Amino acid sequence: MDRSRWNAAPCTDISWAGLDKEGIRVRTYGPLFRLPGARAFVVAGFVGRFPMSMRSLGCLLMISLLTGSYALAGGVTAALTLAQAVAAPVLGRAADRHGQRTVIPVTLTAHGCGMAALIVLATQGRPAWALVGAAVLAGGSALPLGSLVRTRWTALVGGTPQLSAAFALESVLDEAIFVLGPVLVTALAVGLFPAAGLAGALLLTAMGSLGLAAARRTEPPRSRTMERGRREALLRTRGVATLLTVHAALGVFLGAVDVGIVAFATERGSAGAAGVLLALVAVGSLAAGLVYGGVRSWRFALPERFLLLAIALCLLSVPLVFARTIPVMALSAVLAGMAVSPMLISGNALVESLARRTKLTEGFSWLSSAVTVGMAAGTAAAGFLVDAGSSRSALVCAVLSAAVAAIAAAAGRRRLRVAAQPQPPMSWPA
Repeated sequence: MDRSRWNAAPCTDISWAGLDKEGIRVRTYGPLFRLPGARAFVVAGFVGRFPMSMRSLGCLLMISLLTGSYALAGGVTAALTLAQAVAAPVLGRAADRHGQRTVIPVTLTAHGCGMAALIVLATQGRPAWALVGAAVLAGGSALPLGSLVRTRWTALVGGTPQLSAAFALESVLDEAIFVLGPVLVTALAVGLFPAAGLAGALLLTAMGSLGLAAARRTEPPRSRTMERGRREALLRTRGVATLLTVHAALGVFLGAVDVGIVAFATERGSAGAAGVLLALVAVGSLAAGLVYGGVRSWRFALPERFLLLAIALCLLSVPLVFARTIPVMALSAVLAGMAVSPMLISGNALVESLARRTKLTEGFSWLSSAVTVGMAAGTAAAGFLVDAGSSRSALVCAVLSAAVAAIAAAAGRRRLRVAAQPQPPMSWPA
């Protein structure tokens, strides 16, 4: 491997015992924040996408607390989640084509109207069809800010080793959001008033979105400026179907694990431990993501790493099925999470290699939507299995979905290997 390209990266090496002997070098994340404008959009993106872990739970809590109907709450929440998943690639494509500063105010206005309508209608006890309509508007206008941030990182450090660290940083921030977000929205909805959770999510969305729009220094160029007349469908790009299949299976895994762990804790009379166990899955993912993103060079190419991580996800999830006590499940939860963040980091890196620079935000959004739809399917399937059997059935479903991810990654490895080529840095318009 040519090591000369690493010399230009302003990274700080860390000495980890034995790693240099194996040809693996690691780095810190500090230099990323010293890049021009990086700190502003990272903070804005973190605040703005914090609600991605709050909206669904906030909607569920608000409607169930106001109406006492979990069926209604679940239906409206499903409409919100699915609308968000369907709209994300469309909104990502719009951001690529028209520019982030143009799309953000429009979508934020529509999202604010949808969320406000949902809160008002639920508070006034309006019929289900009205709540579903408001939820579809709120979810369908929720801009995928994480995708926008990753596109900005690609514009800043694309084609350098720092891009992997940047994607790792964003995945770690996502994990932190999913640890803290549910705690915050629950405290607001239960501690203040039922709609407080959604209201807080809307406030954070507005703050982060406006902050991102104001960070014009790091806004990527619009695709119309870069490539006129090219309208190739991203989904037809070689290797993208493989990535979407693997990420959908990963989503099923995450949804099934959530339901299975909650049922496991409830079966043992420790329902309160479910939150801690689910947080431990995120902790394992967060820690592994930090380590994975800090590695500067690998023995295996990216498609091979993606396959190995999918296999690791399957193997590391097996202990979940055989756990019988809360402490053993806690350890199993940490292990099960360890391959999640590295898989997401690798998947985003593969999109960066596969997709045209004019379609990056759309590509990142497709991955996010695949995971979201998979989670919805996994949650539904696991809930049915728990009702018909026990928590073990849901956890077996999680392991099987991880196996599907590994099989899909193996089947598509050749397409990913051929298609995944380093892309040149973005050309900024004059």
